[in-house]
Amino acid sequence: MIKLISYLAPSIPAEFFALVARHIESSTGVPTSIAFDQTISGPLAGDDDPFADGRADIGFVCAPSVRFLGDTIVVLPSPVPNDPRANGRAVYFADVVVRASSNVRSFDDLRGGTWAYNDRNSKSGWFSMIERAGGAHFFACCVQSGSHLRSLEMVSSGEADAAAIDSSVLRLNRRDDLRVIESWGPFAIQPVIVRTAVEEATRQRIAHALLTMHEEHADSLASFGFARFAAPDADAYR
Repeated sequence: MIKLISYLAPSIPAEFFALVARHIESSTGVPTSIAFDQTISGPLAGDDDPFADGRADIGFVCAPSVRFLGDTIVVLPSPVPNDPRANGRAVYFADVVVRASSNVRSFDDLRGGTWAYNDRNSKSGWFSMIERAGGAHFFACCVQSGSHLRSLEMVSSGEADAAAIDSSVLRLNRRDDLRVIESWGPFAIQPVIVRTAVEEATRQRIAHALLTMHEEHADSLASFGFARFAAPDADAYR
């Protein structure tokens, strides 16, 4: 049994990860299961780590988890978004959104406002803001929403002034009442990881399944905003 876990749903639809799990099963001949953790974008220090004891073999995580998990995992082929800015690369952006009616024209105009973020393990929603703003003190208030989808709702309703949204998520959830004021990146896209304890031959078969997935599921991948999987650049996550 190959056990998968995703930390990226519901912002990226759970059906996408279920499709990947089924494809790995049909390609490798090994049964798969999939679980979801919607509380964080991937484990960091102090979080439950299902890869440490084999409760999970493959994970869909946000980039900061790769550095934390270290040599216990390796990066598998990563999804390539159907975003012209990505130019065929496995990268994405943090798109900063405000209400369409807002007077805000640049990120600096948000000083002293309210920032919504999905969780503090998120590269796009949290760490990209910290890097740009120099710290959370830039805002009067930072509110954890729980997901990029909820962050969009909070900005739309006026509960927050702005949020940085994973560009792959925003492309699937465009709203006329919001507009993008800045885009940060490109960043290496959220990786697919596998435990190093998984047999090398099995890891290679999984990697091959991902790299060839578009040959069988191009339309389904496109419906989730992706073109294919590409060979990973492990150094981009370190």
